[in-house]
Parts: sequence; C-alpha cells; structure tokens
Amino acid sequence: MTKATKKKWSQDVTEHSDAMDLKEGVFKFGDPKKIAHSIKQSAEESHRRKSSPFRSAMSMLSFYINRAGDQLTKKQKDTLEKAKDELRKDFGREPRH
Repeated sequence: MTKATKKKWSQDVTEHSDAMDLKEGVFKFGDPKKIAHSIKQSAEESHRRKSSPFRSAMSMLSFYINRAGDQLTKKQKDTLEKAKDELRKDFGREPRH
C-alpha cells in the first residue's frame, strides 16, 4: 500500500465513517482544554456515534494522534496528549498520570 493510499484511507475513515462530526481544525487548536471541550461537545451532540460519548471522543482523539504520527511536531503531540487528560476531566474521569 502506498503512502498516498494510506492517506486516502484515513481521510476516508474520518470523513465517511460513523464517527462523529468535529469542528473544523479542532486538532490544531493550541489549547488542550479547548480541544477537549470541542470534542466532548461534538460527541454529545452526535447521532452518528456507536458507543458512549466519552469512548467516541477519546477514540477520535487517539485516531487522529495515531494517524498523524510523524507529521505532528513534539509540541502538537504534547498538546493532543494533554487534551486526552482534559477530556477525561470533562467527562468526570480521573486523568492518567
């Protein structure tokens, strides 16, 4: 599978799966709290998700981090990892340490 094919696969999953709809550019926000809040809001409002809002939100965030991989700078990845903890807090769960 070529790199272009892989990109198209992940883009297709993001755009056409039963995943929730996200605010455009949400993963590029510089503030982990803002990212988490936006994803939480999308998860709670979505009628396309198949699991709980928390699981859907966390899955979408993890999916993006994993698919972006080497394309993320260290700062971007750190921000997104912090957003996971903020997401846990927003849903009343304990952040990981």
